[in-house]
Amino acid sequence: MKIDSIQNGIVLDHITAGKALQVYRDLKLDRLDCSVAILQNVKSNKMGKKDILKIDKDEYDINLDVLGYIDPGITVSIIKDGQTIEKKKLALPEKLVNIKKCRNPRCITSTEQEIPHIFKLTDKENRVYRCVYCEADK
Repeated sequence: MKIDSIQNGIVLDHITAGKALQVYRDLKLDRLDCSVAILQNVKSNKMGKKDILKIDKDEYDINLDVLGYIDPGITVSIIKDGQTIEKKKLALPEKLVNIKKCRNPRCITSTEQEIPHIFKLTDKENRVYRCVYCEADK
């Protein structure tokens, strides 16, 4: 199978196999008016299998915190005129703001709709985030 390269846009590479659709949904890529290629279970020497997303859009502001939360191993490549002009490596974000909602029904974010949902990384090794208001884990 051959997927053409993009001239201008973003390539999300090294996505853990099976997570491309979650990335697609959480970044709301279905709302874009451009081509988005989803490649799943692509052979990789480094990972065995991986997923790739190609977004054929000149200007698109990607939420790197969403990507880092889903899969901190993702590589983000910015493509201009068919050339990679920038590569970004991700890490687990220290804080998540309005990415996930607190599940605690007694949390203030459940009753006060305008309060942002904020989670702080408390255990990097186990990827544990806790609500800053009620300490419930994500």
